[in-house]
Amino acid sequence: MTRLDPTTPATGPLAGIRVVDLTAVVLGPYATQILGDYGADVVKVESHAGDNMRYAAPWRHAGMGHIFMQLNRNKRSLVLDLKHPDGHAALLRLVERADVLVHNLRPQAMARLGLSYEDVRALNPPIVYVGAHGFRTDGPYGERAAYDDIIQGMIALPWILGETSGDRPRYVPSTMCDRVTGLNAVNAVLAALLHRERTGAGQQVDVTMFEALTEFVLSDHLGGETWLPATAPMGYPRLLAPDRNPMRTKDGYLAILVYNDRQWRSFLEAVGHADLPRERPVFATLESRSQNTAEVYAWLAGQIATRTTGEWLEILDAADVPAMPINSLESLLHDPHLEATGFFRVVEHPTEGTIRMMEVPSRWSGSPPSLRRHAPLLGEHSAEVLGELGYPPEEIERLHADGVTAGPAAAD
Repeated sequence: MTRLDPTTPATGPLAGIRVVDLTAVVLGPYATQILGDYGADVVKVESHAGDNMRYAAPWRHAGMGHIFMQLNRNKRSLVLDLKHPDGHAALLRLVERADVLVHNLRPQAMARLGLSYEDVRALNPPIVYVGAHGFRTDGPYGERAAYDDIIQGMIALPWILGETSGDRPRYVPSTMCDRVTGLNAVNAVLAALLHRERTGAGQQVDVTMFEALTEFVLSDHLGGETWLPATAPMGYPRLLAPDRNPMRTKDGYLAILVYNDRQWRSFLEAVGHADLPRERPVFATLESRSQNTAEVYAWLAGQIATRTTGEWLEILDAADVPAMPINSLESLLHDPHLEATGFFRVVEHPTEGTIRMMEVPSRWSGSPPSLRRHAPLLGEHSAEVLGELGYPPEEIERLHADGVTAGPAAAD
């Protein structure tokens, strides 16, 4: 068990980059945590109430909910009342010294706060200003709020799940849209910083959930509508096949993908059906299988049902056919590969006790990311950051007294 050391110098590729983080919930914090993992100094600016995800149970202490703790490591928390003139002035002082500003408020709300790109660029022309929100502003949805469930519904994922399962529409049980958009926001920050390195120019980038996730889904499912006029229905038949599910074995379920021609030949030989492509040409080539996916998956499901999961894993491993058992949440936590690679790290949090953290999911030979800071208490670094901005101790005390800022004790 270890303790993270916030005095450890950042070693990642973004060391020396300061990010002003005006995000909350999942999308924005996921993106800015990655930037922090990559070495950036991320200052998370919060209201006195704090990020909503601080209060998503379970928690050991209120204000440090489990999802918040998994999305906000490698950050410092600064509490500011942005509607108070002194709070707004403090934020502008922070922005003047920043390389990147990331927000997930609607652009109209940022403008009302005096924090539009034009406002910020006037103070700091080279800044990279990235907004991650629901919709492009020039469309009829431009002023609407967006959340993961809403976007999932709009991009047809619940409908697809209902159609393929024969059940009612269902959401994917993950904040997938937030996280996909968050990754797009990280890419935008990195590309804009590279552009600034080459040209000296900052810029504004808007990353929008609806458009990002529409592309995410339709790059699989645009199908025949790729051409004008359409040549076939929409949808990728392999993904829409009713039997494309974890396949039931005699004693459990198996994730298996027999995909290319070599894998099919190897699989059919292993199960004693080497002549099947001659007997049923549907199985002969990737092209023919892709045009008859329902029939192919149904036949495969019938085969998998004849043996146990352990028997199949032994057979398929020898045949070099991709297959793995289906994990539950609990078994994933103890997956032998993740245990062997040290993906889960057990550390001691100063206030939350012994906790489990996940490592950065990439390895670097020259500028490795690092885990330096725990997810912060609300306002934990208010005095520290304000001091770095040039506020003397007596002024920081006045800002506390006036309710402009708060430290962890006052916030608690």
